[in-house]
Amino acid sequence: MANAPKPTTVKKESSTASNLFATLTIPICIIIGICIFKFILGDPKNFIDDNIENLPKVGNYAGMAYKGGPIVAILIGLLLMVIVFSVERMIVIGKATGKGSLDAFIKKIQALLNANNIESAMAECDKQQGSVANVIKSGLKKYREMEVEPNMDTDQKCLGIQKDIEEATTLEMPMLEQNLTVIATLVSIGTLTGLLGTVTGMIKAFAGLANSGAPDQAALAVGISEALMCTATGIGTSTLAIIMYNILTSKIDKLTYAIDEAGFSIIQTYASTHK
Repeated sequence: MANAPKPTTVKKESSTASNLFATLTIPICIIIGICIFKFILGDPKNFIDDNIENLPKVGNYAGMAYKGGPIVAILIGLLLMVIVFSVERMIVIGKATGKGSLDAFIKKIQALLNANNIESAMAECDKQQGSVANVIKSGLKKYREMEVEPNMDTDQKCLGIQKDIEEATTLEMPMLEQNLTVIATLVSIGTLTGLLGTVTGMIKAFAGLANSGAPDQAALAVGISEALMCTATGIGTSTLAIIMYNILTSKIDKLTYAIDEAGFSIIQTYASTHK
């Protein structure tokens, strides 16, 4: 296929850029999480007598989170990763959708195909831009090529158009799913890291009671509340990751369905007008 090499090059460059983004984002988010933990949550103003060695002030959740230990810094980093990767995927999917409404674009393409106005349909693809428009335009170009192909029957030409659309989709769509695995992984990691912080916090709380020699309900309550801050942060991170993953995958499914719908219309139009 004459136009295959070009999109392949574009996708390789985009894939490299996306991998570089992920490689840089993960450590940067962890570093920012550590800084937030140390300089914001660990601000002496959050603690009694402005001393981080004392208990947090009443109702001061920042100080309570700081007492949850270094795992809180990791959890903040994980939360930042969910936010950053979700925003990045939203931007990429938005670009893939194109400039206008995707539903309106597909309906317009179908109307132009029904009128056998291929040139206008290709012009609409240029206006829309994005991955969906690129795939449809590739199919329309193949449509034009098949019209002047003398050595194939209609069924073979329809198969050629279908194959071209599938190849264009293979080049365009995988980019949309990059970094989704990171968000999916954070669903589990967030919860497990939060539980790890809770368990280590509980161990410290009960170990402190054992060393004191006498039960101290107030100290135990404080220790447990600090440990549970890790659980709350971890669950919050996982919840956000699940929501964003489902939103992003549904958007990708919508793009895939739009391509399938337009591709079917192209093939059916060719078959009905070239019997």
